[in-house]
Formats: sequence, C-alpha cells, structure tokens
Amino acid sequence: MQSDAIVLFQGDSITDAARDRSRPADLGHGYAALAAAALRARRPDLTVLNRGVAGNRIGDLRDRWDADTLAHRPALLSVLIGVNDTWHHCQGGPHSPVEDWEEEYRQLLVRVHGHCAPRLVLIEPFLVPVTPDQWAWRVDLDPRIHAVRRLAAEHGALLLAADGLLNQAARAAGRPGLVAADGVHPTDLGHRLLADAWLRLVRDAVGG
Repeated sequence: MQSDAIVLFQGDSITDAARDRSRPADLGHGYAALAAAALRARRPDLTVLNRGVAGNRIGDLRDRWDADTLAHRPALLSVLIGVNDTWHHCQGGPHSPVEDWEEEYRQLLVRVHGHCAPRLVLIEPFLVPVTPDQWAWRVDLDPRIHAVRRLAAEHGALLLAADGLLNQAARAAGRPGLVAADGVHPTDLGHRLLADAWLRLVRDAVGG
C-alpha cells in the first residue's frame, strides 16, 4: 500500500538543490521546494519529501532506491536523473551505455510499481549548453532523453519535457547562463520554470 499524502522528488543535484540532509524534511532551494509550496497551499495534508542527492548517476539511484524511495511508499513519485551519466563520461569518467542505462531505469520503475504503484512523473534530463564543448555532450545525452520518453510511455507516466522547455527559455532570455549557469544546474529562473511546468503537469493528479 501507498500513502495517499506523500509526494516524493528523486534525482541528482538539480533536485537536491543544496538541501540539508541532516533534516529529512528539508526540500532544498530548487524546483522541488517551489513546487512543494504550491502543492501545500492546495493540500495542507500533503507530505512532500526531497531525496535528490548531488552527483548521482543511475547506479547511485539504484543503490539507494529501497531506502530513499520504496520505504516512503509515495502516492506520487517524480524522478529526474541522467545528466551526470553524460557529464562524467564526457569528462573522461566511466561510460554507462544508453541501452544499459535505460534498462536499469526501467527496473527501478518496475520495482516501484510492484511495491506501491505511485503516480509517476518522469523529467527529461537536460542540457543548456553555455560553452562550445558542451554541444558535443548531446551525442550522449539526447539518446537518454529519448529513453526517458519511452519509459514514460511504457509506464503511463507524466512526462516533463524539460530539455526543450529550458533551451527555449534560454533563447528567449538571450543567454543560456540565465537559465542554467553552467549548462546543467538551473538558476533561480530555471528552477522556477521547472516548478511551474511540473505543477501544470500534475494539477489533475494531485487533488485539492
């Protein structure tokens, strides 16, 4: 069984957003905290948890899935993962082939479905290139974005198409660094854009 009053955000540093991990209820300073404030204004009974961990790749998420996801039995689970798998590889680190990455992600979703069957929100990994060399990262990242789209379709998840959203916003702003200072981590504007898009997506999935 799940708790019908728990919303859980899961992911890497973009979700973590400098949360104080010594305080389990802390939501950090990013899109998860912004979305939580709006959710609680409508549903004061909701418990919103952030379990994003900076630096995580899909393997790290797998290793803590039981304790940081399944144990909470969320009614709604939001996941954003993938850019670190690309970033580490493009800077000479270990490579996680996209086919393996997708299957590992799939197994996490299969497990959570079997455990508590939450409503799912999958957020595309994204990159807003701020330097010429970051454009080369897209060779590795774009297939991961496509994998998330496939997984969303397979699992009946809501899909937040964050890559197009933030790149379009960067064009409108006139400079990519205004949306993601280093191409990966959103600015205050970037986090607000993500939160607003997330809230629009889940409006009908969270009552109140």
